[in-house]
Amino acid sequence: MDAVGNVAQQFGVYWPNLIAQVVLFAIVYLVLKRYAFKPVIAMLEERRRRIEEGQLNAENIKKQLAAAEAKYQEILSKANTEAQRLLDEVRASGDRLAEQKQQEAVAAAEQISLKAKEAMTLERDRLMEEMKRELGRLVVDTTTRVTGKVLTPEDHQRINEETAREVAA
Repeated sequence: MDAVGNVAQQFGVYWPNLIAQVVLFAIVYLVLKRYAFKPVIAMLEERRRRIEEGQLNAENIKKQLAAAEAKYQEILSKANTEAQRLLDEVRASGDRLAEQKQQEAVAAAEQISLKAKEAMTLERDRLMEEMKRELGRLVVDTTTRVTGKVLTPEDHQRINEETAREVAA
């Protein structure tokens, strides 16, 4: 041990002080381990556990967010489909209504046309009757002037009938 003692003496090691320092170091280590390291380690362990929980919660939130996004897209797709269906129904209903109104307008126009034709026919017949009477009167007046004789009512009637037949033919 002489070599160890020689090396220790060369480095200035004084054994009673070294042993006292080792004992004091062990006591400080045990006190720190019990009162400082344990709470710090427990706090660090609790923090590590909370970080893991936070990461798990973040993953769960990401999954829920993805599910909510998918549900949102599905609902949006259904709403768009329903809106398109409603628009198609409205267009079809509008087309049917337009067709119905057009048919009603055509029917009304035909009705007006028929009434106008009837009115024209009645007016034409009335004018023809009036023209026949006027023409018959003119023929009677002309015949009276040309012949110089006074015509009887039977003559008037006969001339009017002949004139009406010739005008009608």
